[in-house]
Amino acid sequence: MKELEVEVLVVGGGPVGLCAAIELSRLGISALLVERHSGTSIFPKARLVTTRTMELFRAWGIQEEVESAGMPREEYLAVGVGSSLSAPDFVRSAAELDRDAPQSPTYTFLCAQDVLEVILRRLAASRADVRYGTEMTSMRPGPDGVTAVVSGQDGETLVRCRYLVAADGSRSGVRDCLGIAWEGPPTLGHMISIMFEADLGFLPADRRAALSFLTDPPCAVEAVDHRRRWMVQTGYEPDQGGSPDDFTEEVCLRAVRDAVGVPDLPVRLLGVMPWLQQAMLAAAFRAGPVFLAGDAAHVATPQGGFGMNCGIQDAHNLAWKLAAVLRWGAGEALLDTYEAERRPIAGRTVDESLANALITWQMMEGRLPMAEAIQRQADRRSSEGLVLGFHYDSAAVVPDGTAPPAVADPYRTYVPAARPGHRAPHVWLSADGGPVSTLDVLVPGFTLLSPAGSGWANAATATPASAAVVAGVPLTAVEIADGDTAGALSSPTWAKEYGLGPKGAVLVRPDGHVAWRVADAAPSPDALAAALDTVLARHP
Repeated sequence: MKELEVEVLVVGGGPVGLCAAIELSRLGISALLVERHSGTSIFPKARLVTTRTMELFRAWGIQEEVESAGMPREEYLAVGVGSSLSAPDFVRSAAELDRDAPQSPTYTFLCAQDVLEVILRRLAASRADVRYGTEMTSMRPGPDGVTAVVSGQDGETLVRCRYLVAADGSRSGVRDCLGIAWEGPPTLGHMISIMFEADLGFLPADRRAALSFLTDPPCAVEAVDHRRRWMVQTGYEPDQGGSPDDFTEEVCLRAVRDAVGVPDLPVRLLGVMPWLQQAMLAAAFRAGPVFLAGDAAHVATPQGGFGMNCGIQDAHNLAWKLAAVLRWGAGEALLDTYEAERRPIAGRTVDESLANALITWQMMEGRLPMAEAIQRQADRRSSEGLVLGFHYDSAAVVPDGTAPPAVADPYRTYVPAARPGHRAPHVWLSADGGPVSTLDVLVPGFTLLSPAGSGWANAATATPASAAVVAGVPLTAVEIADGDTAGALSSPTWAKEYGLGPKGAVLVRPDGHVAWRVADAAPSPDALAAALDTVLARHP
């Protein structure tokens, strides 16, 4: 049997596993990804890419590629309700682009998972060891890491790794092997997705929507691309004798034509996939050197499009912490903050998806008038508060004594804040090459943002006694001027938006969340090094 040593083994080659491999490689960590299927997904199981995930794609240099492969925001970031797509009672409500888009250098996008995975796989394979058609058949966690056996076309390989990331889906074999409980209500629905190809160009622009909820018969229609691919989602009742076998070609064609409202519509069926509608949360996200991420750790209902994105944020949160322990001398306790930070966010995300599902069920059952249904659906489609406004309270954050911003609707409304634990806010900066976002200047390591002339840049990196040298971590200092200065980043408002005075500074973690902030104080290498030691769990 061949043997291989790697720092991190990633099990699962869906979007979450691929993003874990990408981010680990950006941080200089050797990773092996194994996926039992021979290729990427052939079904567009997810389509919505939230603003925060698009920000990560921007940092990885694939934002434009994803956008070129997806659907036009202006046309398809909308929700529709009606008897059928062509019925006179169909109404549509578009996303509030003008309100939400300025909160980021990018914005929510629609790109079908089967297309997105191809882009992510190409990037991951250029940086890490990615093996499809390879299954992990056994694993043995221990005090020094994990020993696993993976089996592929070239036989079995014994893999020794320090850590294992399980991104192997809702039926996670790793989670079951670890005996971690799966918590949540019983299965909410037995669903069928019917993917089909048809020319729906006869529908006017005001009927183009990412998702349409239809009532006659009850179903949903999703746009998979902005050309010819679509999907009808419907359900069956096992208690009443229903099963996936009931969805013959004849039944599927009738379901599609009824949903569109055209009895003789030319249709080509592309695939039928049964799935369970669930809302589940793992009792723990970590067991020793093994971590759960994505659907292996939490499953949301599809309403809201949160599941894949929440999992990608898991990977982004975990990757830098693994790198910090493996490379930067962080304490093992830092890894405990993965569950402390991500599990509450995952729980809230699952709950919000349930709230969205309840609106859908009430509408499908006729308990909501059409006008109220479309308004409530539209209200819940705007979720920047949930997507961008979440914050962490853990040992990997140094509090500054300030309170989080008061928000009347924390689901819909995002209020930017550079308070420790929050995502570093987006502010446009002037630069010689054109405007750049504060998010664009963040690096794979730690970033210190401070007003030009504050002295914090020198305290961070400029001398042998600076914080970066003392702490022994990758730290980049970025100064921002408050007026136009040749060759410098500048903004007249960013310091105020970050809550800083002339001698203030903000330390941003590798995952883009604020780790530490000093509003206005004399620069101190010792204070900054102490903050880094706290965040990295380097306790005496």
